[in-house]
Amino acid sequence: MASVSQLGYLGLNVSDLGEWERFATELLGLEIVDKTSQGFLMRMDEYHHRFIVRQDNEDDVAFIGWEVADQRALQELDTQLKSDGVETTPGSSEEARMRGVLEFLKFKDPSGIPTEAYFGPLMNFREPFKSPRPLSGFQTGTMGLGHIVIRVDDSARSLHFYRDVLGMRISDFIELQKGHRLGRQLSLTFMHCNPRHHSVAFGEIPVPKRLLHFMLQAKTLDDVCSTMYLAQDRGIPISASLGRHTNDHMVSFYMRSPSGFEIEYGFGARTVDDATWKVQQHYSGSMWGHRGMGAAAPQKASQP
Repeated sequence: MASVSQLGYLGLNVSDLGEWERFATELLGLEIVDKTSQGFLMRMDEYHHRFIVRQDNEDDVAFIGWEVADQRALQELDTQLKSDGVETTPGSSEEARMRGVLEFLKFKDPSGIPTEAYFGPLMNFREPFKSPRPLSGFQTGTMGLGHIVIRVDDSARSLHFYRDVLGMRISDFIELQKGHRLGRQLSLTFMHCNPRHHSVAFGEIPVPKRLLHFMLQAKTLDDVCSTMYLAQDRGIPISASLGRHTNDHMVSFYMRSPSGFEIEYGFGARTVDDATWKVQQHYSGSMWGHRGMGAAAPQKASQP
């Protein structure tokens, strides 16, 4: 069975290109590598680019790109998709050039989210990634650009698709109880396709957009903390303060992007070894922290 190996690239539809360029470079520390009046490409490692940002009022995910090993794997995945009743369309040569890949397929996940699979990414080892900020860089490589959390229409159908069609594996489940920042009881599924704890997570999440957040994993905790304080200094809304997650053990915070969805900026997540990993469940998303910045501070005990 063919399977995807990493979250390779992410397409974003944004309404304000100028604001996104400032946000991505000055705050996230990503590098712009190509720019037109319709959008721009962003780099974070030895891949030519990982993000494709284009002008559109939707302010949501445009497409999700999953990498496979080679042309044979792409053809096998195409067969798996069609056998499951998923319609596929080959990407054009011009579209492949924009994505920086040799060949790719276009299809939709069970919720209608535009999804792609590709092989042969364009690499740039000649010119190492250089962040516009004094950052140590990002944890990517064979683990991909990071992870995404998306809103789906049917969690069971999505689990079948990502596990039985795209070949991903379950990491764990979180059953959020009432009182968390998303507001109500909620079930989330976390899935991996390489040692990164999860490359995609999904649930029937009560938000208007398909993309809840994407995650960037920094190489040092200092980069995470300095970014959080820089966001505060710039007036960027912090939707969840510094905290550590129960499932991947990442220390991170969440900030609001110019498009309204969130960016998780984190460090230190544990990895998955499929030879020993056991599927787990959790009833909370965080061991500590990840509070909304509007949360009331604990009251000091009165003195006798």
